Amino acid sequence: MEQKPPTATITAAHADHLGRLPFDDTRDLAAADRGFIAALEPCVVTAADGRVVWNNDVYDFLAGEPPESVHPSLWRQSQLCAKQGLYEVTRASGATGDDAAGIYQVRGLDLSNVTFVEGDTGVIVIDPLVCTETAAAALGLYREHRGDRPVVAVIYTHSHVDHFGGVLGVTTQADVDAGAVAVLAPEGFTAHAVQENVYAGTAMTRRAGYMYGTVLARGPQGQVGCGLGQTPSTGEVAIIVPTIDIRSTGETHTIDGVEIEFQMAPGTEAPAEMHFYFPQFRALCMAENATHNLHNLLTLRGALVRDPHGWAGYLTEAIDAFADRADVVFASHHWPTWGREDIVEFVSLQRDLYAYLHDQTLRQLNQGFTGVEIAEDFPLPPALEAAWHAHGYYGSVNHNVKAVYQRYMGWFDGNPGRLWPHPPEAIGPRYVAAMGGLDRVVELAREAFDGGDFRWAATLLDHAMFTDADHAAARGLYADTLEQLAYGAENATWRNFYLAGATELRDGNFGTPTTTSSTMAGQLSPEQMFDVLAISVNGPAAWDLDLALDVTFLDTGDNYRLTLRNGVLIYRKAAADPGTAHATLRLVNKLRLLALAAGDQTSPGADVDGDATAFASLVAVLDRPDPAFDIVTP
Repeated sequence: MEQKPPTATITAAHADHLGRLPFDDTRDLAAADRGFIAALEPCVVTAADGRVVWNNDVYDFLAGEPPESVHPSLWRQSQLCAKQGLYEVTRASGATGDDAAGIYQVRGLDLSNVTFVEGDTGVIVIDPLVCTETAAAALGLYREHRGDRPVVAVIYTHSHVDHFGGVLGVTTQADVDAGAVAVLAPEGFTAHAVQENVYAGTAMTRRAGYMYGTVLARGPQGQVGCGLGQTPSTGEVAIIVPTIDIRSTGETHTIDGVEIEFQMAPGTEAPAEMHFYFPQFRALCMAENATHNLHNLLTLRGALVRDPHGWAGYLTEAIDAFADRADVVFASHHWPTWGREDIVEFVSLQRDLYAYLHDQTLRQLNQGFTGVEIAEDFPLPPALEAAWHAHGYYGSVNHNVKAVYQRYMGWFDGNPGRLWPHPPEAIGPRYVAAMGGLDRVVELAREAFDGGDFRWAATLLDHAMFTDADHAAARGLYADTLEQLAYGAENATWRNFYLAGATELRDGNFGTPTTTSSTMAGQLSPEQMFDVLAISVNGPAAWDLDLALDVTFLDTGDNYRLTLRNGVLIYRKAAADPGTAHATLRLVNKLRLLALAAGDQTSPGADVDGDATAFASLVAVLDRPDPAFDIVTP
């Protein structure tokens, strides 16, 4: 179905934004261009089978003045994020000449940045993007202009996939195993990386399709970016387990003649995250904890709620430890900041942003306000409102305030009338009946739409959809309403969510555009694999089962006892005991367990002693996750 243009309500709001926001502050425009060496032309990256996994050229439409269908502030941010190429960040302190070692970034080849730090003989790679193909293209662009330097180390700043998934584009498992390449990461990296992508991976990935606007057309009425970057690439995702775990603040390592001083920052933007400083370059890497936007305390795709109090504390610690020694601060997204005064201002305002969200939400919740109430009217201090990098292009003040409330108080707001509400499928028909039926609800929603009250129209039409998802008038108006909300959003992920919902209402469920890599699942420990089995057990279907199974991994000799009772799968490491086990399952390795659970009972590498039906009974009560569950309809 055809998209609609922005209404007068939206165009009037954008005109107000143009007159009220600090568009005369153009420092970011200069910073984003500083150090530019060369672009990748064309900026299109393909996989071995010819499939396009990255296309930055599709954002060429971002040139010029903002259209009426995009918030002017978001348009500005997307223009900055779409800049691509190889950039010089800094040279070694006091060094001159083209051969002097430096720090370089490739930006605009993925959602994140990849950074190259030159050492005595090779290069250290920081955060090798999302996929193999874009990382390889970025390394190729770097080498084209800086020489064919070998990769001697990889550093993962934290445990999100856009900071490690492309590692096979810059090195190999064989080189790491041979000791030719070190891989450094914060303690706990691997466990957190695989947990986030596997435990709730299906639901998160489905919602990520909404958040990043993966299937949306690129253009002024479609996806214009996601605030943190343009979009994630869609190529091969891999992981190489770190060879060096960074465990403490102040820890130092010298890699290829480059000294690195580390600061731990766990539980901030990621569960495992760290900052680090390069003395010889007077350069500070802030990972993803100080970027040119307000970040997420609870990402819309779903995750654990992050700790803004700890986040702010680690930024203060970084200022105290490094600001007097730094000439440049760079991060895993966006563009660097140069000069001590600007560095202190930037990191301090970022610190104040997360601290203010935390402290003021706590103040008001202790006065009895709920998360929704606090978020509805939450102005930031003037200095933060005036700072472009404090704007909510990726996270938002509104949903971050609700995240702080959730972190401390949970989902329940304390009102007993809201303690046991009906689910949408049950409450929708009740509301619709109370308002006089579906046609009356659509009439009321049309009045709200025409009056510019798109939030109320969306609420009414949400109830209509959960009463009759096939009601054509309700469905069409709901899509139009979500589209207007998208046009008005400064936050890119809100815009993408609204447009994705409108797309599915008009064209049908698009499912999950990307999948979790099998190499990610391969890094699960046996215990984590058993966790995956446990969260897949259909409890009611397993109530009557009472099973005891031994699972032996032949490659390691480890044995685990699994019991299934009361619909709960419990495991513990224990010696095999055929006398008390219904069956013993001997597996060639841990990956064979996942294949078996997925239904592969014929491939070699899995032998059963004892009751052959016992493990089959377990597999029979394992549910498969649904990567195409409905979101805007029942």
